[in-house]
Amino acid sequence: MPVDVWAIDGLSLSGLETRLAEAVTVMTDGTALGSRSGVRPGDPGLTVTLAGSAISCSPGVATIGYSGQGVYRAAFPTTVSPGNYTAAHATLNRIDLVYLRVWDTTVDASGLSKGDIVYLAGTPAASPVAPTPSGTQIWIPLATISVLSVSNGSTASVSTAVRPNTVAPGGILPTATAPSSPYTGQYYDNGTDLLRWNGTSWDTYQKANSVAWTSPSLGTGYTTGNGTTNGNANGPVRYRTYTDRGTPYMEWDGAMSRTSGAQITNVLSAALAANLRPVYRASFVQARSAVGISGVSNSTNVVHSVKVDFNTDGTVALVAQDAGSSEAAWISLRGIRYPLS
Repeated sequence: MPVDVWAIDGLSLSGLETRLAEAVTVMTDGTALGSRSGVRPGDPGLTVTLAGSAISCSPGVATIGYSGQGVYRAAFPTTVSPGNYTAAHATLNRIDLVYLRVWDTTVDASGLSKGDIVYLAGTPAASPVAPTPSGTQIWIPLATISVLSVSNGSTASVSTAVRPNTVAPGGILPTATAPSSPYTGQYYDNGTDLLRWNGTSWDTYQKANSVAWTSPSLGTGYTTGNGTTNGNANGPVRYRTYTDRGTPYMEWDGAMSRTSGAQITNVLSAALAANLRPVYRASFVQARSAVGISGVSNSTNVVHSVKVDFNTDGTVALVAQDAGSSEAAWISLRGIRYPLS
């Protein structure tokens, strides 16, 4: 049937028609006429605080969606005081609720048309939970108040973790819980990463982290590079781990010099920790000094590399044609990168 359309001269909209039309300005809740309830991200309004046992809620605005009724907008220009919280139980803790309620008599038959901040005491229990408003109520939670028992000190603390956020359509929603009924291309911030719904699952867009390097201790006969004389000026041996597209990686840098002794099984003084070892051996051909290999003609000119194995037992081994003490004066690990899983 025809309906009145927003902002056309000569038409008069009912409250329901207005709310349904305004639903287009708020992120959907996954239904055709629904809207996601909440406060604006970053808005300090509607913050619940305690002064002794007195509860206060600061000025602010919120959006409350209700099935079949569109979106209610509530604005509180001054501080609201819903009263004092109930005294602590002797031995049991309790969780109370502070919420924003809209009274609309056409929906809840309350006989009222207003918005208010309401306090609802919870039930003392060994494992208390916040109460839920009963009956037909148009509401959103603003805070919980955890009230310790007398035996535990009778103190109370406020948490706003239950307060939902909402944004305009297409906005990035900050929430620890993924939005229900997401649309392809929807984003949300889970507090750690930015995620996007690809139509089937959430893709994670991770921030670029600055990852510190670790300098391992080398085995007998090896000295780490110093950027000048040791390691062909490649700098000190070091490694770091980072995550790329959900996969952890190991990255190496720098070089080492051999001062004495024969090639050994592990160029490190100890095996790498379990979380730094590849699932399968990772092998690389790396630059080394142009030192000839005994018994190989013209090797000074043609052999400038050595195989490096990063083993699943955490050892780092050099593999070459000759394992003698003169096999290489320096070996580079720069640019090595391999997955850990």
